[in-house]
Amino acid sequence: MMNAAVLPIRPIAFMPAGSKAAAPAANSAVACSSCCLQGVCLPCGLDERELRRFGDIVTTKRRVARGAALFRNGDAFEYLYAVRSGAFKTVSVSRHGEEKITGFQLAGELMGLDAINSGRHGCDGVALEDSEVCAIPFAALEKLALTVPALQHQLFRVLSSDISRDQGLMLLLGSMAAEQRLAAFLLSLSRRYQRLGFAADRFTLRMTRDEIGNYLGLTLETVSRLFSRFQREGLLKVHQREIELLGIERLRGIVG
Repeated sequence: MMNAAVLPIRPIAFMPAGSKAAAPAANSAVACSSCCLQGVCLPCGLDERELRRFGDIVTTKRRVARGAALFRNGDAFEYLYAVRSGAFKTVSVSRHGEEKITGFQLAGELMGLDAINSGRHGCDGVALEDSEVCAIPFAALEKLALTVPALQHQLFRVLSSDISRDQGLMLLLGSMAAEQRLAAFLLSLSRRYQRLGFAADRFTLRMTRDEIGNYLGLTLETVSRLFSRFQREGLLKVHQREIELLGIERLRGIVG
């Protein structure tokens, strides 16, 4: 894996993957009130005054180049990161050096929740494409949540969702056949894109088939074979990374 590489929003150029991590430089104000993800991100449900208070603590936007790391396993925990654009994967490495993808994060979703308990990140957060995040200082967020019940409720909701996602992954890897795993994964992406306001039946895969296989505990060959089979059976259409789901109910039937 490459070394960490994170760049504040100024200058505009992306820091290339493999560069040494940079300390945050001059911050750029984050206008939560005008963000198109306001309805799905952490401040969802806040009134105008509460939103301004939240925006006051979210003072940094960072751009992360494709393949670069936003944080590394063992890094001290200071921020939660809200994905503003692009997509990420979280990766753990075993004692034998084997990489395991533990999740994918899309726009409007939070990263870094796993580090709240230990105070250190337990995985790498790597950009799947050129991406941008809002850095939310957790200490300031804790204080603000104590005085803004709507924010506290939303934070609890996000934590609950993260726990549910982990449980869903255990179910996928523990009891489902290969075709059920892929069908469940595609349906999960469908729901997440729909939540962002996009079509539920047509979206772009931000991750490669190899990465999907790693996440689902399947080989690349198995994932490719299942995509071909699903396409033959009229469940979906595939053009490179563009996916069109033609049989959502049938995919649900496969998952059971």
